Order: sequence, then structure tokens, then C-alpha cells
Amino acid sequence: MSPDLLFLVLVGAAFLAGFVDAIAGGGGMITVPALLLSGMDPLTALGTNKLQGLFGAGSATIGYARRGLVNLRSLLPAAALSALGAAGGAGLATVLPLEFLERLLPFLLIAIALYFAFKPGLSDVDRDRRLSPALFALLLVPVIGAYDGLFGPGTGSFFMLAFVGLAGYGVLKATAHTKLLNFASNLGAFAVFAGVGTIDWRTGLAMGVAQFAGAQVGAWQASRLGARLIRPLLVSVCIALAVKLLTA
Repeated sequence: MSPDLLFLVLVGAAFLAGFVDAIAGGGGMITVPALLLSGMDPLTALGTNKLQGLFGAGSATIGYARRGLVNLRSLLPAAALSALGAAGGAGLATVLPLEFLERLLPFLLIAIALYFAFKPGLSDVDRDRRLSPALFALLLVPVIGAYDGLFGPGTGSFFMLAFVGLAGYGVLKATAHTKLLNFASNLGAFAVFAGVGTIDWRTGLAMGVAQFAGAQVGAWQASRLGARLIRPLLVSVCIALAVKLLTA
């Protein structure tokens, strides 16, 4: 494949990833393999993925906030904890083997898919919360952020599960809040990867523009259709990612 055609393939993959990620998470399932297939080493692929992922998560956050589905100011403390957790996880990613996470993650993703597929009563209506906002932010957000920096695939699904299962959010509201925390975790991890110089800036920025556009379309569709679109796509993304990891 010629360099120009490969570049266009990466940009197209980023647009699709932005669309999917804005609705259900899992955009990294599309972009990370694409970057690796382009010939990048794994660490550079992870760093470049965080750069372009910033555009997608940021675009989706703007789209949901514009529709009144998330209060950015009230979520800023949790976003800061997500970024700090991700920075710590990204630091660990440069020195730790990740085989254990690679073996465990598919089964966690299958469990999330089963939860969203068969849990009765899941809709866009909020339910009783099981954790206070403070405990939710302090206990869960940094851990999921650290996972995003350390490994990454499925982060949006983990945030979704936490918001729906423990914060009591409806599916659409959970998706909107997930995007801000995912943007923050991308930012924290990106800062670390940029510091160690593992980013292809030209490719990452071009993919970022495509991610931004794809995420705008995805956020619009999710806001229009709500749980009717988000639930099946989230289940499909989790299963597809699990299968990919199990057969890799």
C-alpha cells in the first residue's frame, strides 16, 4: 500500500472510530490496530492514538454539552482525577508488561456486554444512585483513568458501566458524562507519551480532525435516539473487542 493511500486509510479509520466512540466507546479498537498495521511500534501507536483520541472525545463532549446533557463545570473535579489517574497509568505502561490485562480484559468486556444486553429497565431515565458523587469520583474515576493510560481498550465501556450501575444515570446521560472523563484520561496519558516523545504528530493531527468530525455525527445520533442506539452498539463493541483480544 502506498504511503498516501495508507494515510487516507488511517484518516478514514479515525472518522469511523470517532463516530463509534461518541456513542458507545471502543474507538481505540479501530485506530490502534490501524496504527500498528501502518508499521508503528506499539508505544508510538499508543501515543499517537491518545493524540487523535483527544479530538474525538473532546468533540463528543462539546456535542453533548451543547444539547444540555452534561454540566461540564460540575464534572471538572472528576475529570481532573481521571487525567491524573491516566498519567500514572501511562507512566506504568512504559515499564510494565501488559500480558495479564490482555488475558483478563476480554472476559470483563463480555460481562459488560451481558449487563447492558440483559439488565432489565435500562433506559434514558435516571435511577437511584448507589454511590455519592464524591465517593464515585474518588474511588472509581482515577482507577478507570489509570487503566486508560496503562492499556486503554474498553475505557468508555467501564465508565459507562460505572455511571449506569453505581451513579444511577440513564444510558444517554451516562454516555455524555463518559465522554468528558474519557477526554480527561486521554489528556493525562497524552501528556506522558508526549513527554517521552512517542507520538507521530502528522498522522495523529490528521486523524484527530477526522475523529472530531466523526464524533460530532455520533453525538448527534446518540442524542436523537438515546438508549435505542447506545445499548445495542455498546454490546456489539464490547463483544467485538473481546473477540479480537481473544483471537489476537
